[in-house]
Amino acid sequence: MKYFLLFCLAFSISTLRAQGIEFFLGTWPEALELAKSEEKIIFVDAFASWCGPCKRMAKETFPNEKVGEFFNANFVCLKLDMEKPENEAFASKYPVSSYPTLMFIDETGKIVLKDVGAKSVEQILETGKKALGKNDKSLDYEKKYSEGNRDPKMLFDYVRALNAAGKPSLKITNEYLNGQQDLTTAFNLKFILEGAVEADSRVFDLLVKYQDNIAAVTSPEQVAKRVETACKNTLKKAIEFKNEALLNEAKAKMKAATNANQAQTFALDANMAYYKAVKDIDQYLQAAKTYQKLVVKNNAAKLHDLTINLIRAFPEDTKILAQAAKWAQTAAENGGLSEYWMTLAGVYKLQGDKKKARATAQKAKDALGDTESELKNKIDFFIQSLEG
Repeated sequence: MKYFLLFCLAFSISTLRAQGIEFFLGTWPEALELAKSEEKIIFVDAFASWCGPCKRMAKETFPNEKVGEFFNANFVCLKLDMEKPENEAFASKYPVSSYPTLMFIDETGKIVLKDVGAKSVEQILETGKKALGKNDKSLDYEKKYSEGNRDPKMLFDYVRALNAAGKPSLKITNEYLNGQQDLTTAFNLKFILEGAVEADSRVFDLLVKYQDNIAAVTSPEQVAKRVETACKNTLKKAIEFKNEALLNEAKAKMKAATNANQAQTFALDANMAYYKAVKDIDQYLQAAKTYQKLVVKNNAAKLHDLTINLIRAFPEDTKILAQAAKWAQTAAENGGLSEYWMTLAGVYKLQGDKKKARATAQKAKDALGDTESELKNKIDFFIQSLEG
């Protein structure tokens, strides 16, 4: 039943923000510059406005949380309507014959990988990993390293290449930094920034210690981004190994390196992510309540998003559903949108209360605008399902 409900509520889930791929809003030349500065590949979704499979990917694949986490970390992501005049120069250089065409292009403008056709979540993740593998530049540096080359610039480039390929780099970073007498030179400060890939490391402690110096030779934005990335990587390790001590270390390191608001937001998000992953329902619910109290409050849109997160995490738990019903009702009453009422109807259905589900779905129908025919069909389908 839970899968059927999630299908019925697809229009609600698709409204969640900051879950999927965050597409860069600048131009192609600006994307190239960003890729150079961040040393990333550019992922281009080359689409056409009339293309059905393109729309399906935009609705079902790109908003996926796992897709967003992987692509946002590894690529500069760009959507380009190939039939718009402002994209004519790009279309001339990178012509396509069918849609969607997915391109992975390096910072020099060279195509690393090109694929055609709509992809599922699993397929696009596999395609992205293949693109990273094709662009792995660490192998050349690995050969130099194994031959005994310890030139500082080579080691720095080796670490950058390992990081870009998603490979461990702390061993090389520590080997270099341990041999340095003065860590405050411009080069060594940049090395610390590049090497601080995990919060649970000595290199990260050096990043915190010298963050003002590092910001002066790079930028405060680069330092802030590295801090966030390192803390998120330690959170991933905590989830992978089900290690609560690592969760607490990630939160503590974020607190030591940022302001109170940033640290609080990270801690709240980290708690929810960790306890969801380890399936600790009581701790997850407590984390969600804290998040609602401190961040969401009674904002209708945010409360609706939080409700959907609860349903997606544990759609069969009675305590979760009871809390979801309360928040969904507040969101619907405060926001008044049809989709908010429909989410509440879906929670009632999960709870087995078809009478409330039907009445609430009718409220969702009554709140529809004149142009929302697609949503009306979904609501009608939902109501019909209650009769079966």
